[in-house]
Amino acid sequence: MNKKVLVVDIGGSHVKLMISRAEKRKFKSGPKMTPREIVSQMKPLLQDWNFDAVAIGFPSPVRDGRIVDEPKHLGKGWVGFNFEKALGKRVRVINDAAMQALGSYRGGRMLFLGLGTGLGSTFVWAKTVLPLELGDLPYCDHRIIENSLGKPGLVLLGEKEWKREVEHAVAQLKKSLIADYVVLGGGNVKRFSRLPEGVERGQNRNAFLGGTRLWQLDPRTRRPKWRIL
Repeated sequence: MNKKVLVVDIGGSHVKLMISRAEKRKFKSGPKMTPREIVSQMKPLLQDWNFDAVAIGFPSPVRDGRIVDEPKHLGKGWVGFNFEKALGKRVRVINDAAMQALGSYRGGRMLFLGLGTGLGSTFVWAKTVLPLELGDLPYCDHRIIENSLGKPGLVLLGEKEWKREVEHAVAQLKKSLIADYVVLGGGNVKRFSRLPEGVERGQNRNAFLGGTRLWQLDPRTRRPKWRIL
């Protein structure tokens, strides 16, 4: 029997709860938000939703379903937090960009970049998901690349120059990773009316598909269908 999955997309500005692509609820997060506060705000919103399992997208490195570093844009206390105990359901955690990338994937070699508070990044190929931390790559003027492509870059450069910077960096990353195509997601992709050839616009609702795919099993082996590195 297929599980009904609650998908939780935790970002630096909002937390989104999805039980289907059409049914979504959200509340604000922010730099002081802790896991206990998020759970306490989630529970009243979930009272009339029935679900079997939970998929959480989280804005920090995740290995083997465990948060390994505190996030840059939220509060503290995330490493080692027991979501299964707090929510009373089976939970799988993945990096938030990886979850949206998983939902955006349609074959080949895909690079996903999330233009949000920071810069999310994931590479997907052949049922394999490789979460990346490209945002920490050294960039011009001794900065890291997410300070140019994320929200700080938008504020510093202004929208017109920021768009040029994004297009240049995306072209270089696509070439470096030999990607067949790039999907740009995150809240700031809406600032582009057109995108270069080989670059596609991501949809926030793809995070829901990514969360449900996280729970998919291979019918032959009964093991997870997608390999998360």
